[in-house]
Order: sequence, then C-alpha cells, then structure tokens
Amino acid sequence: MRAIWTRPSSRTIRRSGSRTLTDAWLLILPVGLPMLGAGVAALLRRRAGVAEAVSLVVHGIVLVGAMMLLGRATQDGPLALTVFGGWPAAIGVGFSARLPGAGLVLVSALIAFAGAVFGHAAIGPRRRRAGYDALMLALLAAVNGAFLTTDLFNLYVWFELALLAALGLVTLDRRQAQIGGAIRYAAFGMLGATAILAGIALIYGVTGTLDLVTLARVLGDEGPSVATATAAALLVGGLALKSGLVPFHVWLPSSYAAAPLPAAAVFAGLLTKMGFYALLVVVAGVFGLGATFLTPALRVIAAATMLLCALSALAQTDMRRLIGYHVVAQVGYMAAGLSMATPAGVDAAVFYMVHSMIVQANLFFGLGAIHRATGSWNLRGTGGMIRSNPLFAFLFAVPMLSLAGIPPLSGFWAKLLVVRAAFAGGAAWLAVAALVAALLTIVSVASLWSEACWKSLKGRRVRRVPWSMLAGMAILSGATLAIGLLPERVAIVAKLSAAALARMGS
Repeated sequence: MRAIWTRPSSRTIRRSGSRTLTDAWLLILPVGLPMLGAGVAALLRRRAGVAEAVSLVVHGIVLVGAMMLLGRATQDGPLALTVFGGWPAAIGVGFSARLPGAGLVLVSALIAFAGAVFGHAAIGPRRRRAGYDALMLALLAAVNGAFLTTDLFNLYVWFELALLAALGLVTLDRRQAQIGGAIRYAAFGMLGATAILAGIALIYGVTGTLDLVTLARVLGDEGPSVATATAAALLVGGLALKSGLVPFHVWLPSSYAAAPLPAAAVFAGLLTKMGFYALLVVVAGVFGLGATFLTPALRVIAAATMLLCALSALAQTDMRRLIGYHVVAQVGYMAAGLSMATPAGVDAAVFYMVHSMIVQANLFFGLGAIHRATGSWNLRGTGGMIRSNPLFAFLFAVPMLSLAGIPPLSGFWAKLLVVRAAFAGGAAWLAVAALVAALLTIVSVASLWSEACWKSLKGRRVRRVPWSMLAGMAILSGATLAIGLLPERVAIVAKLSAAALARMGS
C-alpha cells in the first residue's frame, strides 16, 4: 500500500518533502495504528495480560499523535490530502485533518486512553480472551476514520465498521440481555444505514461525486431541487438515528446497559457524537448554513430531545439507563446549536460536543466504580460512596456538576453558548426549552448524587474503588476542569471549526 498526495491547492500550504511525509504519517496513525493493534491484540487474546499491554501502548501512542495532528491543523490549516493505494483523490480512501475532525480525533483518543486505564480493573481475563481489546481498538479506528475522511461514502463505511465493533462489544458476555440489546442496536443501525445509503445514492446521481469539498462547492451554490432535498432529508433522518435524536432514541439506553462498562462509556462518549459530527458536516458543510429548509425540523427535534430525555431520566432507577437518557438529551443541545444555521450556532455545537464527549464517558466510568463498590446498578441499592471513597466522590462530582451546567465547569460554558446562539438566532422558545431541560437535569443529578454518594448504605460494606478506575476518571475529570477554567482554548478551536465548515466549498 502506498500513499499519494494531491498537488497543493490554494487551501493547502506547500511543504518540504520530509514535512509532507510527516503529515501523511500523522493522518495515517489515528486509524492505521489502532487497526494494526486490533489485529495483534486479536492474535494474542489468549494471553490476556499481553493483549491489555498492547492495547494500552497503542492508545497512548494514538493520543500523542492526535495532539500533534491537532497542533499542525490549527497552526498550518488543513494538512495535505492523503489518498491511499494510488487511486485518484475522488475515488480512493482519503484523509484530511480539517476541523472539527482533527479536534475530535484528540478527544476520542483521550477517552479511549482513559477507558484503557479504567478497564485494567473493570475488565477481567475472560473478557479479554473473548476479544475485548481488539474490538475496542477497532472501534477507535472506525471513529477516527469517520472524523478524518474526505468522502461521504467512506464516512458511511466507517459508520458500519464502528457498528460491527460495537455489536461485538455488546455481545461479549453472550448473555440474553446482551443479545437483546445487540438486536435492537443492529436493527436501528441498519435502518439508519439504509436511509444514509439512499441519500448518498441520490446525491451521487445528481452531482457525480461524493467528495465532501466538491459536494459543498456544488450544492452550496444551488437552491434545493426535489432530488437534493430528498437526499438531505434521508441523510438527516439516518444521521439523526445514529445520533440518537428523538424520535429515534429508544434503542440507546438499553444498548448502553447491555455493554461492558468501559465499552458503554466509550459508546456514550464517541458513537452518538460520531453521528452528530456527520450531521454537522452534512448540514453546515455540504448543504451550507443557507439551506434553511432543514432548520425548522431540526429545531423541533432538538427541543423534543432535550425535554423528553431529561424527563425520562427522572423516572429511571437503573443508573446506566438514567445516564443513557442524559447522553441523548445532550445531543439535543448540539442539534439546537446547529439548527440556528449561524456561525455562532455551529460554534456552540462544536464546543458542546467536545464537552459532552468527555463528561458522558466519565459519568459511565463513575457508574462502574459505584457498581464495583456497592454491587448494584439500582439507585436504591447504592450509597455511602462519599464516606468510603472520598477521592472518587470528588472525581465523580466534576462530571456530575458539569452535566448540570454548574459554573465554572465546561457544561456551564457549553449551555451558555447554545442559549446565547438561540436568542441571537431569533429562537427564544428553543433557548427556553434548553433552560428547562437544564433545570430537569439538575434535579436528576441531585437525585443520583443523593442516592449513590450521600446516603448511607446499610447492611452491606462499601468496597474501595481500584486505583486504575480512579486514574481513568482523573484523566477525564482533569480535562473537564481544564475546559471549564480555560474555555477560550476550546472556544478558539470551535470558532475555527465553524469557519472551516462555512468555507468547505470555497
């Protein structure tokens, strides 16, 4: 396999040969190394400790490479397009580190690395021999591939590869509840994939290309025809299902509850955001913010997602389902920002996505630690965490308060940006819906904290949380604190991302 590079255009900064080669390796690494690591871990799965070590090393290298990739993308603009196998750029599998994709690769690498650390205590040898490490690495490769791809069809392919890895993780223990969750996951996943593929076929029939930049140039300059409007509706519907937006959300909470806890945390942090990233690229990049025929439906879907899922969370006693509903509700905030069809709205959506990926993965880590200490997923069977595990209580409080939007944590800034964009965009009713959902979230978070951490657990001993679980949570809690105290760093990346999407076709 060899890589070729397109001739530098006005959007591509000229580099020396050695620097261009470095760029190519930086683009390959977030996808190629996890794929290679997945193969090695699969071969070594009978030696659980070795497979775990391979996974941890690969995740660490990918994290360092993702930092370098984002640094180059924010300083120099998009890296030179890399196409694999010697195919023409419009046909081959191409990657480019455009924003927000390059930033999301770093966030996904951080979450996956934290999950590998957390899983040292959470995943036993039996699950590792069943292929846990290989599946997690394959999932990371697919997610990063979606964030870096330059082609609409290849974006669809990365979605399907992620689905296969996720199904393997959901059914890892082969229990009846897991099989049921996997069937729902697969059924809804295939339904969304069918809609996406139909939309892609229509777009290709109209434009003759699936390159994202070329599509943005062609479709952004034209008003919607019957064919392109239908394609847009199919794509938005399929990606809304992948993102878990109402009314396509019913499969998500049960699927999270069925998966091994570290895998569920990665699902919460990455998979729905992978779907929303594609929705962001299609709506704000390909069709452009001027495609206002998409925004009324998006606003209604966003409001319904925020409110219905925040209300549903209040009725849950299983901690995994409770946070699962909040995972979906938070996607509603991102959709609210996107539905404004303004640069400020896209900026808010990107900021919210970064915040939400980290917080929601960390919340699932916290649930796994509570279950480890108390032996129960039910709120009524938990308690005593703040007295027996004070360090855990602090680390868990960070994502809990951030989810609720308490200042100065990242959730406060994320919600503020969405509400401000809604008021500025003339959708005050949507801003009110976001504020009401935030109040419901505060009530839900207070109930979870009171039951799981504050009350005493009578009749049972609360065990200590293992150090590796605390270390995994500390990585993500530290990131949440850093974003909350230094929000301008993420805000700059979000603004650059909104600008990059706006000029995708220029």
